[in-house]
Amino acid sequence: MGGYYDNNLASERLRRCYELAPPRVRQYLEAEIHHVLSHLSPDCHVLELGCGYGRVLTALVPAATLAVGVDTSRASLAAARRDLAAYPDLRLLAMDAAALGFRDGTFDVVVAIQNGISAFHRDPAALLREACRVVRPGGTVLFSSYADAFWEHRLDWFRRQAAAGLVGAIDEARTGNGVIVCTDGFTATTFSPADFLKMTADLPATVRIVEVDGSSVFCEINLK
Repeated sequence: MGGYYDNNLASERLRRCYELAPPRVRQYLEAEIHHVLSHLSPDCHVLELGCGYGRVLTALVPAATLAVGVDTSRASLAAARRDLAAYPDLRLLAMDAAALGFRDGTFDVVVAIQNGISAFHRDPAALLREACRVVRPGGTVLFSSYADAFWEHRLDWFRRQAAAGLVGAIDEARTGNGVIVCTDGFTATTFSPADFLKMTADLPATVRIVEVDGSSVFCEINLK
């Protein structure tokens, strides 16, 4: 993920963000994972971009033949290795999601949820193209961002993180319209259905936009 997640919000600090999530946010997080699991089969090879300390991989590993997680934070990857030591076939690699070190068509499913497309701080269209490159024909890429209706819950969650000293104080004057800005430089944007459709218009794929739980917007790309 981006530099902020390498240094300021890695490993146990990142885990703490999820531990203090209120019930409606926990529902959103669980709904995203459930939606991803509905696209997996026992024989698939799945890659998660920005896997952090392994929060999502915990659910993905038992549902696939092979699961791989990549992240740029070595501290978060070390935490994932500790937490997921019971899965010796799981591969955890330090890697930039915009420059993946895999051959074309390596995976059946590539996943980047919980607004990773914003958190990576890379060109979003390039991220989508790179994810599609490593998916086999007939495979699926799943990216998600936030639904408009979830804004107040999302902002409340970030205010809780700021109060716990995990991110900087919310810059209220610059926060709004799907964008959260903190005084320490942290920013989180939102990608709308129209944004996803524009970025994927030239891909050799079928693209669907699906709203999940009133909290997530999923861009589902099925490669031809």
